[in-house]
Amino acid sequence: MKQNLYFDQISIEEVEGFHQKIATNIRKFREENKITQHDMALSMGIESVAFYSNCENLRYGKHFNIEHIFKISRILEVDIEEFFKNS
Repeated sequence: MKQNLYFDQISIEEVEGFHQKIATNIRKFREENKITQHDMALSMGIESVAFYSNCENLRYGKHFNIEHIFKISRILEVDIEEFFKNS
């Protein structure tokens, strides 16, 4: 099996920082639109506001997946690329 040379160069801290950037940007846009976590979760089809909150706050190892990010961008009417930019 061919070893992926890049995988060895990606640290856990880099990945966590990437998730943090996304969560921070999502929170910023959500708050600017005056949408609660509860309303966002329901709009996304998530019945548990606790799950949404855990993703936004990176608790218990939870984070948004690409489907979540897509839905959030549509709900907030924000280009998805905005979530990946440095604040």
